[in-house]
Amino acid sequence: MQTPESQEVIKRFFEAFKLLKEAKIIHGKQTFTTKYGINRWNLNSLQKDMSRDIFQTALLIYYVNDYGISAEWLLTGKGGVFTNKVCLLW
Repeated sequence: MQTPESQEVIKRFFEAFKLLKEAKIIHGKQTFTTKYGINRWNLNSLQKDMSRDIFQTALLIYYVNDYGISAEWLLTGKGGVFTNKVCLLW
């Protein structure tokens, strides 16, 4: 079972996913999961129940490296969602 702190990180992961999708940077779960070789069923299950022990920390690395999401925000909730690097993506 995920700790409450871990569940908050997972919650921010899905918040960022929603923002990236709204900005049309990510097309949807299928495109994202295919790109990174992630099991989409696990991602859907995790979104429904964030206490499950199926979260892959590599997902955070993809956000930080490929989409300009702030590592500090993902891990702590402090600061802005996006880094300055995100401007290069749009």
